[in-house]
Amino acid sequence: MPGKDRSVDVHGMKRGLAAVVAIGVVVLTVGLQGQVPGGGSSYSAADWPFVGGDWSSSRYSTLSDITTETVDRLGGAWVARLPGGGASRSTPTVKDGVLYLTAGASVLAIDGGSGETVWRWQAEDAESRMVPSWQGVGLGEEHVFIGLRSAQVAALRRDTGDLVWVESVGSVPQEPGETVTTAPMHASGKVFVGVANGDSGGQGRVVALDAATGEIAWTFFVVPRPGEFGHDTWPQDSDVWEVGGGGVWLNGAVDPDLGMVYFSTGNPVPMFGGELREGDNLFTAAVLALDMETGERRWHYQVVRHDIWDADIATPVLLYEVVIDGQARKALAAIRADGYLFLFDRETGEPLIPIEQREVPQDARLRTAATQPFPIGAERIIPDCAFWRDRVPPPFELSCSFFTPPSVDQHGVVALGAPIPMVRVTPMSFSPQTGYIYAQGRGHVGRAKRFEDPWISDNRPGGYLRVGLPESAGVLAAVDPRTNRVVWKQELPGGRLATSGPLTTAGGLVFWGSADGQIDAYDARTGARVWAFQATPAGSRMRPGPAATYAVAGTQYVAIPMGSEIWAFTLDGTVPPRDEPASTPLADLVRWTGPPPRETDEIETGTLRENPSWSLGGTRNSIDEHAFNPPRARVAAGTRVRFINNGEMGHTIAARDGSWTTGSIAPGLSDYVALGDSGTYLFHCTEHPWAIGEIVVDP
Repeated sequence: MPGKDRSVDVHGMKRGLAAVVAIGVVVLTVGLQGQVPGGGSSYSAADWPFVGGDWSSSRYSTLSDITTETVDRLGGAWVARLPGGGASRSTPTVKDGVLYLTAGASVLAIDGGSGETVWRWQAEDAESRMVPSWQGVGLGEEHVFIGLRSAQVAALRRDTGDLVWVESVGSVPQEPGETVTTAPMHASGKVFVGVANGDSGGQGRVVALDAATGEIAWTFFVVPRPGEFGHDTWPQDSDVWEVGGGGVWLNGAVDPDLGMVYFSTGNPVPMFGGELREGDNLFTAAVLALDMETGERRWHYQVVRHDIWDADIATPVLLYEVVIDGQARKALAAIRADGYLFLFDRETGEPLIPIEQREVPQDARLRTAATQPFPIGAERIIPDCAFWRDRVPPPFELSCSFFTPPSVDQHGVVALGAPIPMVRVTPMSFSPQTGYIYAQGRGHVGRAKRFEDPWISDNRPGGYLRVGLPESAGVLAAVDPRTNRVVWKQELPGGRLATSGPLTTAGGLVFWGSADGQIDAYDARTGARVWAFQATPAGSRMRPGPAATYAVAGTQYVAIPMGSEIWAFTLDGTVPPRDEPASTPLADLVRWTGPPPRETDEIETGTLRENPSWSLGGTRNSIDEHAFNPPRARVAAGTRVRFINNGEMGHTIAARDGSWTTGSIAPGLSDYVALGDSGTYLFHCTEHPWAIGEIVVDP
């Protein structure tokens, strides 16, 4: 009940109390490491019992045999093909020398010293949606806990893989898109998970279960019900809150001493339809601190008010400890999708770096929030507008605000991160040795446009199509949380970034896996790369998982899933690399430059966009008049290519180099162009020059 709410509304605090200067700030070298997810006793540093390393989710290990001085001796200890044929991008959890991870439809236990499979679990029914989370598993004393796409949580025996219990934590019946993507956290006899909504309506939630029986202890809904704190941040004359979204997609953290569990929340729904949901839309795009025993909200902070950009916190939070003006503070770090770190006292929610509200671009139709929060003096990790200003070619017009509203009427306007900002999914790491937080991100510019229909979620013209726009820019960076400034950064081709994220160790190293199958190690203090290993043939593309480190019989290993394999490394390992690192950087990933060329001699002037199966609004679709279908085509020299106008206005298609053109094509009609010379041609609509496609003419 509202009158019994023991939570803290951080936005209501006076900024004067929140303003803490960084002078005299030091980082403690202690944290939650050394605690097991079972109830307060110490665990061996040889283990890695949670995907984030320990309850803090800081992805730091005290193991120190592999150091900046010895890393040149690091080699492959073993490599194993994952049974079941599935690929993995989950962090392995480790207990007593056994690795546990998810791969495709399977949960695997693998001997950490040899790579031999100990056991494999998969749902007996091949049609079952009991597919485990891609983010991995949580460990208890006797159980392995898994989140399932069926919106259920299951417990397996850790020694045999036998199913112990399974419990639904979502809606009954399951709503479209509803799933558990988080790796369960086990602490104080409970298992904590987040429920995602597939951006398909419904409501995200955090659920606590009894670890022994699977019985639900409590459920916290991200979108408040009528009468609950925060419900007034949704329209009061509409039931849109019932499908308000706020999926909990990513792994959380827990502090049993404070009795709190922490999660970040996703975007509201409809994703870009701000006109239907006036208000700040709590508790979407926020950090949530919940009471472990009751599920009551203790505090929150919303990093994006009235999100219409899919700009929520898309990276797991982490916990660390710091001394400010001689006072030890338990801290929490969350990174917004535009690359700004938000730093809080995790007991009170008080910002450790001052936060101010800044005016942002407005769109009255979309009911945009007048201001958005920004940490004062902070430096974000991804490139700013100055980086892109000379890279964005005409006819595109660059808007330098991350919060440029995606307008129905904006065709040629591109904005930083639009429509999807790119510090997402991959976990951060914190090293008490350096006091730095490590994170990766991808900077890019995209069209700030959406469809008229607010329920169409695929508001990305051409999907992820970015033909005619510059390639994305990748960054692996270290940020000093005492100043919120970047200490060092490695600038990488955007295509190298994948789903790995950094791992830090007491050996002074940062380990990181890339989309081209290479594993790198960096000096944690300077950012210098000190080791590289090509685990796959050069030029391959994959989605590696985050690495973990552990010890077996006193020997330190670093393990990382690489597609359908898992590699383990140790000093003086004898398994050689598969190839030399690529001589040229991997080009930008296909998903960020559009699909590969399709072999076809017919190109339409518009592309059909269809939303997923929503719990409100039914199946809805629309034609994007300014996105070619396909955006990339391939033909043989001499082919007559037919351009079909399936839109509602006239279009004239022309090569950007002036070598060919169609006439004006009326709606419903078509025209042909004979392409005789081989080469790669960009083409556009002369009436709407921001509509760009590409055609490859083979000899």
